[in-house]
Amino acid sequence: MANSKKIPAIVLTSGGLDSTTCLAIARADGFGPLYSLSFDYGQRHRHELAAARRIARHFAAAEHRVITIDLRQFGKSALTDAIDVPKDRDESKMTAEIPVTYVPARNTIFLSYALGWAEVLGVRDVFIGVNALDCSGYPDRRPEFLEAFERTANLATKMTTEAGPSARTFKVHAPLVHLTKAQIIRRGLELGVDYGMTHSCYDPDVQGRACGRCDSCLLRKKGFAEAAVSDPTRYAPV
Repeated sequence: MANSKKIPAIVLTSGGLDSTTCLAIARADGFGPLYSLSFDYGQRHRHELAAARRIARHFAAAEHRVITIDLRQFGKSALTDAIDVPKDRDESKMTAEIPVTYVPARNTIFLSYALGWAEVLGVRDVFIGVNALDCSGYPDRRPEFLEAFERTANLATKMTTEAGPSARTFKVHAPLVHLTKAQIIRRGLELGVDYGMTHSCYDPDVQGRACGRCDSCLLRKKGFAEAAVSDPTRYAPV
């Protein structure tokens, strides 16, 4: 249900399928102006940043910021270190353990930056496109984590601790958290999302074409197949 009065919000936008759908949902629910926040954290799939810029323009974001941080300093992830990205895994292997593509504390870091910008802007709503079903078991996509971060945020900022009793609290919105990838795609298509703008691959080629074999690509392919719609992704030739 849309808000009768527009409320500004920050949306974490990676350039991927989920965050783009989340941005569309925030707009459809009447939030605005929308502020788009992306991160150049040393990820090997930095083609997603170009997608994030295109998507922010498409959705007429009031501002799009790319924060540069270097998580390669810590490494320990196939996305930020000299570690091979797993390929051709079935879902049982994807969910058997937290995969090597997990970036330590990534969503905690991203939400912390969003909280800082929110306090500067006077914004109390942040959207994040995490999904706890069709994912690779990342712990920082779970509802328990999001609820804990929200509680911490409401204890940690001037805008929340000095607010009067009638003031709105800081809220983390995760509208996709209980949806399958197919359900996310269907919802995005209902809202007019062009998934050809998005990028999900963990290991694209130099032209930005998806590998079609990493966990992210396989889950994306599965989502389009189960949604019974055409997959607009540019895949590298096998």
